[in-house]
Amino acid sequence: MSAPSGRTTLVIPCYNEADRLPVGDYRAFLVGTEAVDLLFVDDGSTDGTYGILEEMSDSGGDRVSALRLPENRGKAEAVRAGILAALEDDPRYVAFWDADLATPLDTVLEFRETLELNDELDWVLGSRVRLLGRRIDRKFHRHYLGRAMATVFSAWLHLPVYDTQCGAKMFRVSDELRAIFAEPFVTGWLFDVELLARLIRSRGDIAEVRRSVMECPLPRWIDVKGSKLGVRSVGPVLRDLFRLRLSYRGSLGRGARRGPGVDSARRGPGVTP
Repeated sequence: MSAPSGRTTLVIPCYNEADRLPVGDYRAFLVGTEAVDLLFVDDGSTDGTYGILEEMSDSGGDRVSALRLPENRGKAEAVRAGILAALEDDPRYVAFWDADLATPLDTVLEFRETLELNDELDWVLGSRVRLLGRRIDRKFHRHYLGRAMATVFSAWLHLPVYDTQCGAKMFRVSDELRAIFAEPFVTGWLFDVELLARLIRSRGDIAEVRRSVMECPLPRWIDVKGSKLGVRSVGPVLRDLFRLRLSYRGSLGRGARRGPGVDSARRGPGVTP
């Protein structure tokens, strides 16, 4: 793997994670990895989460920090607060990751190398694709609920994205990225989709978005007990989709140039569940 040319800050949103935060994995990652800092965001936890994060910050030196939000704001705003805090130190890359490490931390290095080797890429999105040689363990209902949701989001965005909701994403730092995270999200459950909508709005050209964003199939993803997406989330997801359509209706579809090759790419062979 090539040597990194700049620092990466990994934002980890946490809410009541005291019983399942894999502290040992984080510590081992720091020992074996260079140029990656950890920024934990405690989203108004009511258990002992922040005490654990403080201890990790104290023992991790300047590579670990903890940001405490005064009240629970939801994952979307916890991620946004963490990204904005990370950008203050001007890293080369920022990322956000699920606290339970459903996606292993060493995947951070793969995402970073992908950006290092491809100057045209600005975003790398984790994608939970079931392929031979990869371990993607998801509950049956969550897998097919996710596939149905992704199909709807892909059609709405006019973007051939396979997995919008994976909690592992990395970004090249730029003034555009700062602007994308500057304003509060109008959604909670679908902020990942909203990020793509904001990028399309910023670029005004879906073909250009396709050139600057890459989905990377994850080598491993494990459905950790305690994750919140399920059948009960359908209602909030539909409400968020309605908010997205109202807020970004002038930026997507007819409002964005689709460019050559987008339709043919979408009609081409896709990845089956």
